[in-house]
Amino acid sequence: MTAPTLKSYDIIVRPVITEKATLGSEHNQVTFIVAKDASKPEIRKAVEELFKVKVKKVNTLNQQGKVKRFRGIKGRRPAYKKAVVTLQEGHSIDVTTGI
Repeated sequence: MTAPTLKSYDIIVRPVITEKATLGSEHNQVTFIVAKDASKPEIRKAVEELFKVKVKKVNTLNQQGKVKRFRGIKGRRPAYKKAVVTLQEGHSIDVTTGI
């Protein structure tokens, strides 16, 4: 098996740890924040390389940034791309531990 490429670490930015993302683990799903220009095949390859699992399906969505106010000062949250990765049966990823 080859070592993960540096590009794989650039594609997968970080896991999403929210209540909704955690509920996806019941359906063998893991959610990641990914690079904005990453395609589904690139995300699939990066997850398989980094975590040594088999990916069944990849769904992506672009989350637009929100305008928020803090103490009367207007700011903007950044836009990002999210990937919901469905794993094959028998495979799992523990996102609470480091790579």
